[in-house]
Amino acid sequence: MRQSFSRYLPWLLTAPAALAVWPFWPWASAVLALLFVLGWIDWTQTHQSVRRNYPLTGRLRYALEYIRPEIRQYFIEDDEQKLPFSRSERAMVYARSKKQNDKRGFGSIKDMYSPHSEWVTHSMRPTQLDPASFRVMVGAHQCAQPYAMSLLNISGMSFGALSPNAVRALNKGAAMGHFAHGTGEGSISRHHREPGGDLVWQIASGYFGCRTPDGRFDPVRFAEQACTPQVKMIEVKLSQGAKPGHGGVLPRAKISREIAETRGVPMDQDCVSPARHSAFSTPVELLAFVGQLRQLSGGKPVGIKLCVGHPAEWFSVVKAMLETGQTPDFIVVDGAEGGTGAAPIEFADHVGMPLRDGLRLVHNSLVGAGLRDRIRIGASGKVISAFDMARCLALGADWCNSARGFMFALGCIQSRTCHTDHCPTGVATQDPVRQRAIVVTDKAERVFYFHANTLHALADLLGAAGLDKPGDITAHHLMVRNAEGQARSLASCVDTLVPGQLLAASAPSDWPSPFAELWTRSSAQHWGVGPG
Repeated sequence: MRQSFSRYLPWLLTAPAALAVWPFWPWASAVLALLFVLGWIDWTQTHQSVRRNYPLTGRLRYALEYIRPEIRQYFIEDDEQKLPFSRSERAMVYARSKKQNDKRGFGSIKDMYSPHSEWVTHSMRPTQLDPASFRVMVGAHQCAQPYAMSLLNISGMSFGALSPNAVRALNKGAAMGHFAHGTGEGSISRHHREPGGDLVWQIASGYFGCRTPDGRFDPVRFAEQACTPQVKMIEVKLSQGAKPGHGGVLPRAKISREIAETRGVPMDQDCVSPARHSAFSTPVELLAFVGQLRQLSGGKPVGIKLCVGHPAEWFSVVKAMLETGQTPDFIVVDGAEGGTGAAPIEFADHVGMPLRDGLRLVHNSLVGAGLRDRIRIGASGKVISAFDMARCLALGADWCNSARGFMFALGCIQSRTCHTDHCPTGVATQDPVRQRAIVVTDKAERVFYFHANTLHALADLLGAAGLDKPGDITAHHLMVRNAEGQARSLASCVDTLVPGQLLAASAPSDWPSPFAELWTRSSAQHWGVGPG
């Protein structure tokens, strides 16, 4: 009984203490009286068991839980613990974006002998590369207006998910550095337009900015925006790494007049982004839609973005390219490790193919189908350093997109509150008071310098490997330590098809998995495998 009563003592003692100090310190008495009232509220409320059983003191549990992420980030996790980005990675971005010293003294803190450690094989005859030349031409085969893409660009993040000041700073930085800024599926806002940076307009299942009142694709509205000079490419998003196969809802309470005008949606109802497109229903129809967008945009490059799911569905798209002769100008492979906003835990943790696997599958299949020279590949998903970029290029990418890297350049501290509208740095919020923390001119410079210094680091890395241009790097230039502790070339750890292998008469059993199992059963007329 004594033990049961003792948990109430801190609360109950506040009452006599308030009476005792009243004649001497009235202010202290008022504080103690307030604590007694809070304890009474805890004891009588019915929603939280801890507070009901431990009036007043139970509040400490919730206070500590509230600041647990900050305690862990600043005092507990080590510099290499990736949750999802390590302190070392974040510090690197901050230093490069601020033109500070990004070098490290006294050697690496990584365990070079741990499983899955990676390194670049350097050459005894290093070269010098000019990062200003790091461009790849997209759409040269079939576009009237091809685009020279930087090797590092801002991945799609929507206005609405990001604050107006964040969007303006990103686009102004892109304009200063002459690289591309992905709009995300929320369409093109005035905050994208005013700084004048190059845009990759993303068209998703909600067709925001080019939709009819009932939510279907509107070719007239699309052409009006796509033909403006600032839009350099169009990206049809099939899925995203954070929540592939999942739609989204922006509650009407969060829809401002500006967001409604940008997306072309009413303010009095939820803004729904369906899980699937209504403009096409088969791989062949997808390619026809891509061709339609290219024509409506005046011959600008049009591509698709996806996080790879069922390999057979991707093979169906490749077969549709072979059967129709129509191809997208580019494909952006998004990894399941990507994601800047909110996603259900099951989707964030357990749905979608990670970037390296998806990138290798897409690159390999296009090589095997004899289509790789016609289609450029972008890679997106936890790309933040020059080594991340080099690894993507070695696995088959032509360029890289980064979202969270540029968020760090804006000042993001990885508080992981993007979905609450309470972002402490003003990056991922629509709160006008919070977003004023972002001074556009200052943060735009940081975006510019992060891009420039990362490409400079990539030039140094490729030069150390003895390469003459970024496209020369292959999986043979990277080493990885396997689970048994043995160092192996990355090329020996990944499947490889030779050009045209999928078109040859060789037995599918000679092909690497999953091609042997699923390629012959996939069809251009529907998603996935056919019967038997």
